[in-house]
Amino acid sequence: MAEKRDRQVHFLMSESEYRRLCEKAESLGITNQAAYLRKMALDGYCVQLDIPELKKMTSLLGKCSNNLNQYAKQANQTGSIYEEDIRDLRKRLDQIYDRAEKILIRMNALQ
Repeated sequence: MAEKRDRQVHFLMSESEYRRLCEKAESLGITNQAAYLRKMALDGYCVQLDIPELKKMTSLLGKCSNNLNQYAKQANQTGSIYEEDIRDLRKRLDQIYDRAEKILIRMNALQ
């Protein structure tokens, strides 16, 4: 159950400050001004991350997971797997590591 909000906070802003506040909230896709102000007052920041590399990395992880499951099934059924399959999986994992590094670099730049 949400805590009752029964305390009111009131402060004045200049026109330019108010425009800036609205622009920042809008840039994050926040339409509830009270929620935005509460978040900023309590935590000091609002972050909306849109990192295309993260979406691509998630896709690559899914493909690797599927391939690994197929290789394990084949190994259990036949007792062997193909070297080419392992090289392909290694290549995909290298792509994931590259994506992860790019993501970490971008996130580090946010500080």
